[in-house]
Parts: sequence; C-alpha cells; structure tokens
Amino acid sequence: METMMMLPFLLALAQTTPVAPLPFLLALAQTTPVAPLPRATPLPPPTSEEGQVMAPVTAILKALETNNGGAVLAATRPEGVVAVALEAPDGRRGVRHLSWSDFASRLKPDGNRYEERLFDPAIEIDGDVAFVWARYTVMKNGAPEHCGYDLFDLVREGGAWKVLNVTWSQRTTGCQG
Repeated sequence: METMMMLPFLLALAQTTPVAPLPFLLALAQTTPVAPLPRATPLPPPTSEEGQVMAPVTAILKALETNNGGAVLAATRPEGVVAVALEAPDGRRGVRHLSWSDFASRLKPDGNRYEERLFDPAIEIDGDVAFVWARYTVMKNGAPEHCGYDLFDLVREGGAWKVLNVTWSQRTTGCQG
C-alpha cells in the first residue's frame, strides 16, 4: 500500500483505537529519502574484449609489484616507450623517456613493497588499437608515494593485446590510497 493511501487509514485507526499513539502511526506513514548508493565501476570481466585489453596492463602492474622485468617485457611491444611527466614537490617539471628494456632493467628489489592502484579505468577500443586511461596511486609499504594519471596504448597482433607505450603524470601531492 502506498504511503499516501495508508495515511487516511492510519489516522482513522488512531481516532478509533485508544491505545494506538498518533505520533507512532504518523512516523510509520512517513518516508525518509535515502540517497542511492554510488554506482560501482568494476573492472571488466577477463573474457570480454575490455578485459582482454586490461590483461597486459594488469600484468605490468603485477610485474612492478614483484620487480619482474621479464614479465614487463612479455606484456609489451619492444619498440614502445615509457614516458613520465614529473612534477616535483617544489614545482619543477620534466619529462623522461625510457625504452621498455631500460625500464624493465631498473626493476630491482629494494626492500620496499610497491603496489600501483588504478581507479575507474576508461577503456576505448577501435579494431586492433586500444587505450586505457586511469587515475592511479602508487603505494609504498602501504602509504601513498606518488600519483597521477596513466595512459596505456595497446595494439592487437595475432589476437594478442600488447602495451605499445605508457605515459603517465607523476606528483607527490594530493595522493590518496
């Protein structure tokens, strides 16, 4: 029964029943607006085309956690590059470029635990070209170390997606885990 239809019934019941407290019945008739829960944006299932695009991206992120340069190279095209637009805490800016082999060779255990978290990745696919754009935070031993946005561009060859290039912004301020 809808609230507006119940109200006359409840008021009539309150007038004819001496034990029914009117405020209690009126409270039952009221509705409290409730904000809807935020819509979830989970990563796509692995069997979808978007999920297949995310597979080499996820493999690179896992390789960063485990300092596995070989896994980075397995998920990338050798002619691709890594580019980072750095913003230092003092405001200085710069851009650095590395080949995938140079990037992979720098992955060495240093006693710290790293995890890169992507937030709400946007995935665009056109034929055998795809892009993944996402806000990220790199966690070092459980605390935010740096953050920004990642842009992965991928190509599909022989049915397999590979990361060609990755470009990201990197800053140490305003990072959330």
